Amino acid sequence: MLKNREKNLERNLVVKSSTDNLSVIREFMTAAAADCGCNDELTGKIILAVDEACTNIIKHAYKYSPEGDIGINIKLTNSKLVISITDSGEHFNPGEVPTPNLLEYQKKKKAGGLGIFLMRKLMDEVNYKILNDNRNLVELVKHLK
Repeated sequence: MLKNREKNLERNLVVKSSTDNLSVIREFMTAAAADCGCNDELTGKIILAVDEACTNIIKHAYKYSPEGDIGINIKLTNSKLVISITDSGEHFNPGEVPTPNLLEYQKKKKAGGLGIFLMRKLMDEVNYKILNDNRNLVELVKHLK
């Protein structure tokens, strides 16, 4: 799963809340995953989870306004990769989102709406908090073996 990996690593990125910046985020995550020693399969899972989180921020927290900031902080410590994504948009309670019935979802040919489900499937932990400065924090955690 992992190649040679540094013991500790930290990377930061701040972009505007535009879908045009999703490619910048994916490139940043690809480079960071490589620095962490992740193989291609794991890198793909991490990128997809981060992409889903950032897309949700752009769509729901900022309502497609390109003026908001999305901050991404990556920390690798003792084989634990923590990706913290912050925004100052509208708050959100992921506990209110039910687990989708994938058979019904497929039958109805729905598109979208699986972001949180995917993040939870791809990562070991998905946490959401409202910080003291009223920013939102989505924390994606992957335990690297």
